[in-house]
Amino acid sequence: MSDDQQSSGLARALLRIPVPWVFVLTYLVGVGLEPVFQLGKLINYRALTPTGTAVFAIGAALAGWGWLTFHHVGTTRVPGETSTALVTWGPYRFTRNPMYLGLSVAYLGEAGILHHVLPVILLPLTIAYLNRVVIPVEENRLKADFGVEYASYTNRVGRWL
Repeated sequence: MSDDQQSSGLARALLRIPVPWVFVLTYLVGVGLEPVFQLGKLINYRALTPTGTAVFAIGAALAGWGWLTFHHVGTTRVPGETSTALVTWGPYRFTRNPMYLGLSVAYLGEAGILHHVLPVILLPLTIAYLNRVVIPVEENRLKADFGVEYASYTNRVGRWL
C-alpha cells in the first residue's frame, strides 16, 4: 500500500469523528492532564470567568450562525459530503470556516469559564488537525463542485479570517 493510500485511509477514518467531538475530546484530554501539571495556579481567576463567558458566547454565536446559514440553504454540514450550494454570505463573507472558528473561540471561552490551562495548550493540535485533514477534504470537494466560483471565493475570503 502506498503512502498516499495509507494517508487517504487514515483521513477517511479520522473524518468519521464529527469535528465538534474532536474539540470535546481534546478538551477532555487537557482536563485529564490538568492535575499533573497544575498550571492553573498561575492564573488570576477573578476576571477569567466573566471574560470566558463572553468569549464562549461569541464563539457559540459564530458557530451557530455558520450552521444556521448552511441549514437555511439546505447544504451539508458534514466534511467531505457534496454541497448543494456555495455559501458566501452571512459569516462566510468574513471567514470560510465560521463553524470551526466559532468552535475554537467557544473552546477558549470554556477554558476561561472553568479555569483550565492545559486544554488551551492543546487547542493548536485540533486546529492543526482541521488544517491538515478536515479542511483540505472540504476544499477539494468544493473545488471539484464549484470550480472557478470557489477559487474566486478563496481569493476574497481567508480560511480562518
